[in-house]
Amino acid sequence: MKIAAQLYTIRDFLKTPSDILASLQRVKEIGYNAVQVSGLGPIDAAELKQMTDDIGLTICATHVPYPQLQSDIKSVIEVHQLWNCKYVGIGSMPDSYRSSREGYEAFAREASEYGRVLAKEGLKLIYHNHNFEYAKFDGVTGMDILLQTFDPAAVDFELDVYWVQAGGADPVQWIRKVAGRMKAPEGHGG
Repeated sequence: MKIAAQLYTIRDFLKTPSDILASLQRVKEIGYNAVQVSGLGPIDAAELKQMTDDIGLTICATHVPYPQLQSDIKSVIEVHQLWNCKYVGIGSMPDSYRSSREGYEAFAREASEYGRVLAKEGLKLIYHNHNFEYAKFDGVTGMDILLQTFDPAAVDFELDVYWVQAGGADPVQWIRKVAGRMKAPEGHGG
């Protein structure tokens, strides 16, 4: 298991390449050895890889915008392979899918397709929840719909227990529900 700093938390300090470098150095100084890339300002992927290598940080996961998976999955794959990062995270489900059970199901089927493409390249698609997934549709939460509809071979979860609680659900129950769906790809540390 790796404990990583979620860079989205310090996004206000990641606007320029020089800001990113200073922030990554500070992250390392306070004891982290890995980061999840999210919320960075514009930076070349190779430049970020060089920075993290020089500082001694690994990029263990990311959050990519869902439209990027839809429009340019090839570059998503190339960047993750450059970074030696196995986890491609969806930071949030687009608003357009959130209003109905059918929307959740359609999103889960589509994301599973992208997950299968990524898996062929040795990558793993992970889904990061918020609180809105705990709205109910015919008595079933959106999160349950995702759990039932995502292809388990193609999509795992990056369970955010803060948002589980904020959505009115029990974090312990959800940790148990997604057991086996928050694992590292074979041959890689989590």
